[in-house]
Amino acid sequence: MIPVGEQEDRRPPSRRIADELRAAITRGDLADGARLPSERELAARYDTARNTAREALGILQTEGLAVAQHGRGVFVRTRRPLMRLGRNRYSRQARAETGLSPFRIEVERQGRTPHVECRSVTTVPSPAEVAQRLDLDEEQPVVRRENWYFADDEPVQIGVTYIPAALVADSPLGREKKLGPGSIYQRFEDLGHPITRIREEVSARMPTPEEAAGLDMPPGVPVLDVLHTGVDDQGRPFEVTRFVMRADLNGLDYEMPVED
Repeated sequence: MIPVGEQEDRRPPSRRIADELRAAITRGDLADGARLPSERELAARYDTARNTAREALGILQTEGLAVAQHGRGVFVRTRRPLMRLGRNRYSRQARAETGLSPFRIEVERQGRTPHVECRSVTTVPSPAEVAQRLDLDEEQPVVRRENWYFADDEPVQIGVTYIPAALVADSPLGREKKLGPGSIYQRFEDLGHPITRIREEVSARMPTPEEAAGLDMPPGVPVLDVLHTGVDDQGRPFEVTRFVMRADLNGLDYEMPVED
């Protein structure tokens, strides 16, 4: 029997190169933003064809560990996630002090520059999962607000908010893309619905082609799917938002009491 240390390495050459580069990234030998060896350099180092080196770099890109920059090379993907700060992001005090939306508050707190684009405000029949969480009849009309979120000009998430049309009445929530100081939750509070409790259902999946294109996602990277429900001081659900978040650029940081 051949000793374990002397067994033939049966991995394909491209996989062996990728495994060694991945290990260097994991150890920190290749830091965030570091340029990986070129195809030519890898081919010479491992005495293999450039196509094999190209396949190895492609494996790391598919895994979301590396990103190709046209004309410059392949680089270790920067792993500085934007943290979603759970219930703290909806603080009334923070909103009053800054006049900003929860997303803008948490992005600025993390030393980055936020940008939000409201791309549409329409009235549509309520989707079944939204109707269930808002205690509505299916297909009862809701206002649908679609927002795209950026940090340092990089797209990081999509948010689609659903609000009962009967609640909105003549509020800017039903027609305006820009909602003024305090943004959406201040407008809800103006209508008598201060946010006092949230429910967030979190899952992971692969993005749709449209999501991957819009969020400029590399191959192989999943999204976090967060279905958020806002509840007011009377225990009434008043809005549901589905957030689709790039898993390589976002993290979740929730702190909450533990029930007896």
